[in-house]
Amino acid sequence: MSDFVGGVASRRVSALRVVIVSYPISAVVVLALAPIVGGTITTGGVIWGIVSGLAAGVAVWWFYLALAEGPMSIVSPVTAVVVAGLPVIVGLAMGERPGVVAMTGITVALIAVVLVSRESPDDTAGEVSARTLRFTKRVALLTVGSGVAFGLTFIALHRIGDEGGLWPLVLSRASATLVVWAVALAAHQFSAPRGRPLRLAIYVSVLDVVANAAMLYAFHGGLLSLVSVIGALYPAATVLLAMVMLGERVGRLQQAGMLLALAAVAMISI
Repeated sequence: MSDFVGGVASRRVSALRVVIVSYPISAVVVLALAPIVGGTITTGGVIWGIVSGLAAGVAVWWFYLALAEGPMSIVSPVTAVVVAGLPVIVGLAMGERPGVVAMTGITVALIAVVLVSRESPDDTAGEVSARTLRFTKRVALLTVGSGVAFGLTFIALHRIGDEGGLWPLVLSRASATLVVWAVALAAHQFSAPRGRPLRLAIYVSVLDVVANAAMLYAFHGGLLSLVSVIGALYPAATVLLAMVMLGERVGRLQQAGMLLALAAVAMISI
């Protein structure tokens, strides 16, 4: 839902102008909730919280650059595979051994992530092709780099202990804010949106808090290899909302991907 609302806002102003508002507000919201939730600030929680935020900020920055310079139909699924695959590899390397059904679910989920992340056909296809967007070496590096950074965000969240409550998330959102603010200043886009985009950015910040808190607590009680791959299926919800709320057309491959996503979640949950 956060990505869907952010995408709607980014149709009116640049995505960077949306996140320079949503990130700091999300940090304030978490800061207000952290004392209520409780928890102890630990060295590990501080370090991994900051790492997750820095990784998230860099990931968003590189991902937007890749989308701006390269074909979305390639950039999006490649990024999604890296995001889903890297934590699985790290989890298995750390000794995690999901069951046979769960491992099958991971494989199905990776396929689903690729399918649901593919670009939908639309009426502007001719305009896009006219721009001659190519998957150059720079775009490839940005694509893989953003996927690795997103994956490191998941890994860092998993490494945060359960004794810290939401305090590590405060540091995560704060460090991510510093990254996107620095990028916005360098790109001369440090200007908050107004009107409806501003309201949408506020909605994004609240949804962002819910999403990241949910992932944090999910990692406390689950394996990195399983939780991360389920979390990487979020594009399915974004695509579904675009279909229902905006009437966007969705290709057959994306429809198949959403069905596979449901099957994968079922298998991983067994």
